[in-house]
Amino acid sequence: MRALLIFLCLLLLGACKPYQSTTMRPDQLSYDRFRESQKKFSSSEGTIAYIDKGQGPVIMLLHGVPTSGWLYRKMIDPLVDAGYRVIAPDMLGFGSSDSPKGYEIYSEELHAQRLLELMAHLNINSWTHVMHDAGGLWTWELLEQDPKKIDNLVILNSIIYEEGFDPPIRFEPGFMARTAMWSYRNGITTNMMLKGLFKSGMQENTLNKDDIAGYKTPLKEGKTRAMYYFFTQTCNALPEYQPMIQKIDIPTTVIWGKNDSFLKLSPQQEALANDLNIKEENIHLLDAKHFIQEEKPQEIVDLITSFLR
Repeated sequence: MRALLIFLCLLLLGACKPYQSTTMRPDQLSYDRFRESQKKFSSSEGTIAYIDKGQGPVIMLLHGVPTSGWLYRKMIDPLVDAGYRVIAPDMLGFGSSDSPKGYEIYSEELHAQRLLELMAHLNINSWTHVMHDAGGLWTWELLEQDPKKIDNLVILNSIIYEEGFDPPIRFEPGFMARTAMWSYRNGITTNMMLKGLFKSGMQENTLNKDDIAGYKTPLKEGKTRAMYYFFTQTCNALPEYQPMIQKIDIPTTVIWGKNDSFLKLSPQQEALANDLNIKEENIHLLDAKHFIQEEKPQEIVDLITSFLR
């Protein structure tokens, strides 16, 4: 019941502030065009949509919950222009990818397995890996399964340890959680939820209706089963990856929105730096909140390319 009340509060919070702009910016990419540019891969559990653009060393951009590859739309072309091949998948259950029935199909282990399948399909043996939010858990699991695939690691406001992890909602499995997920498919409720999410997750919500379309459309299409698993399973029993993290020997940089209320770096920064042997100059705190790809895309691109050089 507490989770449902928090959920309703987020809806009311979102309803109080309209989007600042209702017109598309001259240089803005529409979600329809973004989808048209995506390719498809038939994984063992369903079709995964992904961006594959550019030539050169490979960078994977991995989203979290409840987003998709759309989150990185402002970073893809700048990275391509900098000489990289960019792979940005929509994980199963998100974005343009399939949303098969069931819930255990969205476990961290199977998400990681499907990423490895995708990269094998593309004949990519190793890559630089950028992760955000729950993408951190899928990445830790990927490294558990095959630690040699990632050449460089870029951590953007990701789930790492229990310390600092404070999701806006958690649900017990059952009716209340299913009702909340069902409500995300309703246009009005979805609008309110997203407004609340981005109001809490950005310093200033400057997203217009065309930006929001990339987050809203998959929800209205009913893609909520992966979210159900995350909010009822993962959030209540965060997987323990620290022993594995301590064994990783990968060049790593951290780029973090320092004002994030969902994922706080300060309670875990020392452990993270020690476990991954991250140099102080490779920890960057940006004046942003959770969705730093929306707030500071070019700054993130510059920091990534500088790190890789």
